[in-house]
Amino acid sequence: MTDDEKEPRGPLGPIRVTAGALAGAVAGFASLATAELVSAAVRPQAGPVVAVGGAAIDRTPAAVKDWAVRNFGTDDKLVLQCGILALLALFAFALGIAALRFRRTGAAGVVLFGVVGALAATGRPDSSGLPDALPSLVGAGAGAAVLLVLAGRLAGRQPDSGGRPVSGRPASGGEPDSGGPSDPGAREDWDRRGFVIAATVAAAASAGAGTLGRALNGASARGAVASRDRLVLPAPGSPAAAVPRGAGLRIPGVSPFITPNGSFYRVDTALVVPKVDATTWRLRVHGRGVSRPVELSFDDLLRRDLVERDITLTCVSNEVGGPYVGTARWTGARLADLLAECGVRPPSRGGPADQLVARSVDGMTIGSPVEDVMDGRDALLAVGMNGEPLPFEHGFPARMVVPGLYGFVSACKWITDIELTTFDAYDPYWVERGWAREAPVKTQSRIDTPRPFARPGAGPVMVAGVAWAQHRGIGKVEVRVDDGPWQEARLATEDSRDTWRQWSFPWQATKGGHTLTVRATDRSGRVQTDRRTRTVPDGASGRHSVVVTVE
Repeated sequence: MTDDEKEPRGPLGPIRVTAGALAGAVAGFASLATAELVSAAVRPQAGPVVAVGGAAIDRTPAAVKDWAVRNFGTDDKLVLQCGILALLALFAFALGIAALRFRRTGAAGVVLFGVVGALAATGRPDSSGLPDALPSLVGAGAGAAVLLVLAGRLAGRQPDSGGRPVSGRPASGGEPDSGGPSDPGAREDWDRRGFVIAATVAAAASAGAGTLGRALNGASARGAVASRDRLVLPAPGSPAAAVPRGAGLRIPGVSPFITPNGSFYRVDTALVVPKVDATTWRLRVHGRGVSRPVELSFDDLLRRDLVERDITLTCVSNEVGGPYVGTARWTGARLADLLAECGVRPPSRGGPADQLVARSVDGMTIGSPVEDVMDGRDALLAVGMNGEPLPFEHGFPARMVVPGLYGFVSACKWITDIELTTFDAYDPYWVERGWAREAPVKTQSRIDTPRPFARPGAGPVMVAGVAWAQHRGIGKVEVRVDDGPWQEARLATEDSRDTWRQWSFPWQATKGGHTLTVRATDRSGRVQTDRRTRTVPDGASGRHSVVVTVE
């Protein structure tokens, strides 16, 4: 007869059921905390929550990802992690209750959780194989052991032939969980004191393991933090000119011309921001048409001729009028120069590779057109942002910045590998998930003020915002009130064709409800379309409008 078969089969009282759920929660906590500790010896990305979250991101359809970014913004990763923890908590409660009758089945459920985490960790693009499975598997073993112990303390006791209580059917004189004599399951006599002590010890030990794991993971990142703190960027050989007078309008509500680092948008798939030590970082350039492969250290990169440029970046997930666009002053080495030194030629000059695949330390792959990278634009291997080393969340120690292309086909953060290949031979991460192979930034504009549903007073109202068409430049911005004629707005001074441009329009507002619409025309003569499309597969299109009520 198995242990499971020896458990009582009668009804269970509510106190004992609650204790079972608590036992499952403590076992789940022990599993996660132990996995956190073991991940310190492997790498933070191997932890089960991060691994399962990453796997969920990898397998989520593009439309769902787009919805998450649109509704949760940069908090999408936090929402995902909270959702995973909530599901794990429910799963743990259910296993704890099941273990009241089927101890081994409950423990097997914990092990199953570990197997799922291990498979998720080893299936990630940046996986190192078996070592990445260890945190989930060891954590599951610890959680299963805790659940077996606690479930044993919850087992009912029956009197033996001498009247002493033992495991089995409820003792007739046992203290009830609730109810009266009519509830036989409520009279189960179980080891309350032993359960409380065991659960407390397990929870305290788990808390200690989790705290130690977090401390060790933090210590492993301290070298990366120190390498950034020590870094003094060399003066660029080609500094950016000062932002022209009049490029930034002093109108309340309009986005600043240069976006501060702390306010710059962040959209990526990394649940844990990689902390890369610049002293050990390497960049490899190889592949088709590369006659002289090279591997650069960070010092090698800093010794190259650095340039400084103002460049506006846009995320392909940016809806019409959305916030995922910003301008920074980037410092870096010209990517085209490095590729030319390696013997790379663009397709227009007979080069065999038309796609540059950049790989990140977290396994992300991003494909860029070689022709665009080498056509003379300021495509950079950036090491600095707004006069300081790149922040970790924006790619330290190095990332790609290519004006005129959406980030998902150009802006590889934490870059560590560049391979020259063809679009026919390889589909990078986002292309595999239904996004376009090539994605030049679309001509767009946005009304920053007045805000939607604002209630300005009648009379002069300043309508203002930004417009962008990176690498083409903005030639004109027009505003329409309701269904009236398009009226030309005043453009701020242009910094460069690779940056956004601010605009303003003085409006004599009349009482009532009004719709304000904006459209831009780039320097190639292309007018921003009114055809509304979603972000998938190559960026949103349409015209931004706001509704206001003039009082």
